[in-house]
Amino acid sequence: MDGKRLKSFIGRSWDEEIVPTLIDYIRIPNKSPHFDPAWREHGHMDQAVSLLAGWAQRRLGAIDGARLEVVRLEGRTPVILIEIPGAGGAERAAPVLLYGHLDKQPEMTGWSEGLGPWSPQLKGDRLYGRGGADDGYAMFGALGAILGLRDQHIAHAPCSILIEACEESGSYDLPAYVDHLAPRLGKPALVVCLDSGCGDYERLWLTTSLRGIAMGNLTVRVLSEGVHSGDASGIVPSSFRILRTLLERIEEAQTGRIKLDALYCQIPEERRAQAHEAAKALGTSVFSKFPFLPGMTAMGEDLAELVLNRTWRPSLSTVGLSGAPEPQNAGNVLRPFTTAKLSMRLPPTVDAAAATAALKATLERDPPYGAEVEFAEEPGQGGWNAPALAPWLAQSIADASQAAFGRAAAMMGEGGSIPFMGMLGAKFPQTQFVITGVLGPHSNAHGPNEFLHIPTGKNVTEVVARVLADYAAQSR
Repeated sequence: MDGKRLKSFIGRSWDEEIVPTLIDYIRIPNKSPHFDPAWREHGHMDQAVSLLAGWAQRRLGAIDGARLEVVRLEGRTPVILIEIPGAGGAERAAPVLLYGHLDKQPEMTGWSEGLGPWSPQLKGDRLYGRGGADDGYAMFGALGAILGLRDQHIAHAPCSILIEACEESGSYDLPAYVDHLAPRLGKPALVVCLDSGCGDYERLWLTTSLRGIAMGNLTVRVLSEGVHSGDASGIVPSSFRILRTLLERIEEAQTGRIKLDALYCQIPEERRAQAHEAAKALGTSVFSKFPFLPGMTAMGEDLAELVLNRTWRPSLSTVGLSGAPEPQNAGNVLRPFTTAKLSMRLPPTVDAAAATAALKATLERDPPYGAEVEFAEEPGQGGWNAPALAPWLAQSIADASQAAFGRAAAMMGEGGSIPFMGMLGAKFPQTQFVITGVLGPHSNAHGPNEFLHIPTGKNVTEVVARVLADYAAQSR
């Protein structure tokens, strides 16, 4: 392999083709079905699928036997499936599956002046706008890596690129597609997922685990209608106070420690060691990457423990509230109910269904004052813990990070979920996984000012190309 030629090929592809197409993609408000139930009628998802599929189709013409299909199962979001035959003597190697998604999170408030979710802005090395980093770039990175190998006639195994349109809604459509496409996907020996994060933009970050999630709406009802607070307070207990009391059953308010033993697991020693190494590499950016207000501090001072808090321990976020008016519209009324949407992140090996059941039982048990309490659970998602890297892949990752980034790779778990990984891990327990991504400090997926760091996108593409080449070499 001519490393300079590979880097030049990928760089030109990003600058001349990929970034301009991503700019068009960011303009499309193709929100995930959970956030846009009328996605079919609005047509934005089909527009995004057409844009990405059209770009890919034009680049597959020179590859004999390659094909692209937009697969549509009745009542489900579509997927893009790109199939590329092996080359250079690796035609019979076990297949590789490369994964990403094209659906997006909703707008979110708080974008800086001149920026917006559907208004792409290229500022230096950053492309701002919703979905560029999470996860519109994935198809371009995957196919760009393969085209980079083809440019030099370098061997690679048969590859399938699968791009779904439901990930931000929990990938509930994806199992049906994996089953439907099973004869075409085969039994992949290597899975590459480009929907994860990076601790910084200086090196390759390999994701070793993902947290699961348990979610639901906790509602406390005390009255059939609101009443004057001057008349009722001191007699009628506040629904908000009762809700606070219930939350104290599961979370220690002073520290954020989760009280339910069922939501913990034993942290593997290997993951503890990797957390310490990640903390050394990141330093104070473990917490300083977040937009803290002046005077705010993190939940601890030990950097490795903060990494483990984010990756291997449960934590609760109240992500939504209802039952109360905006402050400017709030009269002196004791409200009849309060609802809080709870998001409990779970350690990678904790069973999501069992965790959700434990939450429901704890929150609904013996309601204070006889209040009406309901925890309306939503489907949970299990986490994922990566299998040990095969020796060839460990060496390939090390070499690829040095070649692309000029630094050694680092390993760390991620605090979020990628449902596809847990599903594939259970389906193919012997498969090797390369989980990485471009979501680094301040890139702010799901929030305001999301951006794609373009140099990292290029470097990740190069890493994928090198890993595919190494896999083909050891398969022959």
